[in-house]
Amino acid sequence: MDFELKESYKFEDLVAVMKVLRSKDGCPWDIEQTHKSIRNNFLEEVYEAIEAIDTDNTELLKEELGDVLLQVVFHAEIEAEVNKFDIDDVCNGICQKLIYRHPHIFANVTVNNSQEVLSNWEELKKKEKGHSTTSESMKSISTSLPAMMRAEKIQKKAAKVGFDFEDGHDALGKVKEEIFEAIDALEGNGNLEEELGDVFFALVNATRHLGFDSDRLLSQTSDKFIRRFSYVEEKIIESGLEMKDASVDDMEKFWQEKKVLEKKGE
Repeated sequence: MDFELKESYKFEDLVAVMKVLRSKDGCPWDIEQTHKSIRNNFLEEVYEAIEAIDTDNTELLKEELGDVLLQVVFHAEIEAEVNKFDIDDVCNGICQKLIYRHPHIFANVTVNNSQEVLSNWEELKKKEKGHSTTSESMKSISTSLPAMMRAEKIQKKAAKVGFDFEDGHDALGKVKEEIFEAIDALEGNGNLEEELGDVFFALVNATRHLGFDSDRLLSQTSDKFIRRFSYVEEKIIESGLEMKDASVDDMEKFWQEKKVLEKKGE
């Protein structure tokens, strides 16, 4: 199929390319796809863009944002084919939302700082979606979000109406309480699954209260675990054994050894 080749392409060209790929004479794979079949592709592209942000890789970010944009155009084209909406409707919707939720820019509302901007945004969002209570706002948070992110969003909404701990110390105290309840459940005095969920929720709450990002902290700890495990495995192999044949004491010895080296900056 002929298609004009250019040195430089713009957004409308991407939309046109996608229409060609989805046409009856287009790419067999692209034609077969549905919203659900490319759902995980969307997630993967977003996470790859996040990785580019986290690693300060500008060139990679440019590429990954293109991949994310492709997914947006792909999903819009699927709907355009059945006359539900198209990419222009998507653009129109977000423009209307941005203008509505920035009255301090596009109307006569005055704000003094970014916190007031966020406060106004939340109030306008509630009004826009017809939410009259905080519970309704909580229920509207997507259940498809990563569990820790969803928990933090729920907790922030509760905090805005005063349902929160006084400080990080109290929030950590709740973690301790939930851990004891989980131990009690493990001994047969309660629902262990439920209690472990409470531990996670309380820990996310304490982390938020202390000013940290739960997802980032867990990711850092995962990196640390891999680093220390790699050291243990290396030492076990150097001793002429395989990990499955090493004793727990040997593995613990090397694990502690690595911790000491890390504290020394090695």
